[in-house]
Amino acid sequence: MTAIQLKRISIVTTIVLIFAATWYFDLTDYLTLEYIKAKQDAFRILYAENSFIIISSFVILYIVVTALSIPGATIMTLAAGGLFGFWTSLIAISFASTIGATLACFVSRYLLRDWVQNMFGNKIKRIDEGIKKEGAFYLFTLRLVPIFPFFAINLIMGITSLPLRTYFWVSQIGMLPGTAVYVNAGKQLATINDVSDVLQPVHLISFALLGIFPLLAKYLLKFIRKVKESG
Repeated sequence: MTAIQLKRISIVTTIVLIFAATWYFDLTDYLTLEYIKAKQDAFRILYAENSFIIISSFVILYIVVTALSIPGATIMTLAAGGLFGFWTSLIAISFASTIGATLACFVSRYLLRDWVQNMFGNKIKRIDEGIKKEGAFYLFTLRLVPIFPFFAINLIMGITSLPLRTYFWVSQIGMLPGTAVYVNAGKQLATINDVSDVLQPVHLISFALLGIFPLLAKYLLKFIRKVKESG
């Protein structure tokens, strides 16, 4: 058995063990809005006492969740907005989600190529044609307006010809607006203690942005395409 085969087996084994532990210990129960809201005060005390450790742990957990497509990334994004504030959360989640997505892409490219091709056959052809036609801009489009699920994009992109470094920085930029919208919504959710609080203008605007963001993103893409074509 070669060194490359041993590395592949060890990576796959690690992934399987993480999945097994997640489901066996019901770890996804802790990635719910109800649980985080109930523990909000305790989290804030821990964060005040050990900011660096808490943020570092959060980033590592977020990377694992996104890399393995474990349910809970959206809830973690909302929770971070309420616990860490807007800018700290935006920076931490932006890099954590991009690193996690790139790791998933890497695993797909070097370990799961055959499985991904069998799983997403028709979608792969469509995305590969888009990459050949528009290059990195096609990935930017998928990130800004997610036509396909987040995990599917990560896996499918792994078997395209797009370089991983390009995948990283395009994903970083493309996911940033959506991350900002969700972080802001989470920040507002953390301040709601009564039903009447929802009617405050700042909350209404934040939740409205959450709903209309896909539409705004589509108009932004149209504008970028026009500028690109005219240039």
